[in-house]
Amino acid sequence: MKKINLAITGCMGRMGQQIIKSVKLDKNFKLVCLTENRKISKKITGIKVNLNTEEAFKKANLIIDFTVPKCTFQILKIASKLKKKVVIGTTGFTKKEEDLIKKFSKKIPILKAGNMSLGINLLMYLTEIASNSLGKNFLSKIFEIHHKHKKDHPSGTALMLGKGIAVGKNKNFYSLIGKKFLNKKTFPYGSKINFNSMRKGEVIGEHEVKFSSGKEVITLNHEAYDRALYSEGALSAAKWLMNKKPGLYSMRDLMNFK
Repeated sequence: MKKINLAITGCMGRMGQQIIKSVKLDKNFKLVCLTENRKISKKITGIKVNLNTEEAFKKANLIIDFTVPKCTFQILKIASKLKKKVVIGTTGFTKKEEDLIKKFSKKIPILKAGNMSLGINLLMYLTEIASNSLGKNFLSKIFEIHHKHKKDHPSGTALMLGKGIAVGKNKNFYSLIGKKFLNKKTFPYGSKINFNSMRKGEVIGEHEVKFSSGKEVITLNHEAYDRALYSEGALSAAKWLMNKKPGLYSMRDLMNFK
């Protein structure tokens, strides 16, 4: 297999740094571009860190993006013009921004996931099944914990799991979003999906979905112990996306869930 010329955006961030480590161990990739949204006067693994420009991405076949929404759209504009494939791990998009990503995917292949972990994507699939099977008599809520440096809440993964609940009920997710709590020890169920986010220490990621009828509780959960599982998932997504036509894909497509 010919090596994939890879660009990593947000290369100074936690995920950017982790992907760089994982790329070194994967012979399918050649790292050709590292970018940030500010000037960085240093090299990483012998590569100069550039701003997000057409010139920076010219040699890349594929871009892995772990930044913030504003940067993601800068990157998508360039990728669309240069016909580059993009894996998006950035989170925190509004519904309007999600719709804009769909428009870009008509021109280039995009795989977007709020979480690149194979385990989390299995959890989402199980959440859909549980939501569909349990029906109207069960209320649901989502709890997540991440490190103190994480800015957005609820996490992209928590929102992804919320969408899983909505899909199971055949409802519009945005109409089911309930209250969003931060750093609460306990939080209630509601007629909609309530979220509670905790930010503490250096926790990599924990997610829990609960369904309650008042008579019984069903809990689905996932704990991450090594950030490498996300970067390895992103690289798996990159390999899978290489032979795909323009469209918006997810880890669900990669894992062949129906």
